[in-house]
Amino acid sequence: MASDKDNKRGLVPLAPRAPKPKTYSNAIIIGAFTLGLLTAIAMRALIVLTHLDPSWVRPVWYFAVVGNFFFFYYRFIITQRRKKAIADFGLIEKIKAGSALSDDDRDVTVYLLRSIEKSLENYNYLVIFAFSIIAIALDIIMSALGG
Repeated sequence: MASDKDNKRGLVPLAPRAPKPKTYSNAIIIGAFTLGLLTAIAMRALIVLTHLDPSWVRPVWYFAVVGNFFFFYYRFIITQRRKKAIADFGLIEKIKAGSALSDDDRDVTVYLLRSIEKSLENYNYLVIFAFSIIAIALDIIMSALGG
């Protein structure tokens, strides 16, 4: 069996490894977060707009749906990248087996942890939760007032 030392000396051809993934820049993360927030708020504003100015319902709905398309596609890509990194480097199997992790394995594990740590999705969920309650309350109040 070939050793790492043999591989470093070029004696054994290395199996091609998947490139190590990198997290997106803060600008992309914040941009996606902002888009997610705005579309979440827009979707919840629809119920209020039906009371205040129904002519705004359709344009706000389109903004929310198109914005959600891009936001959730971005989230899909993030999830796919994480899953691919785990599979490409066999991280679950190595950790379950108690195998030593290579430098690349550790780098990918750090990528996964940083990706989760940098994500602002928990704030997005909090805003969706809060604005859902606000939208329901406003609709009930406006309906009770005859608006």
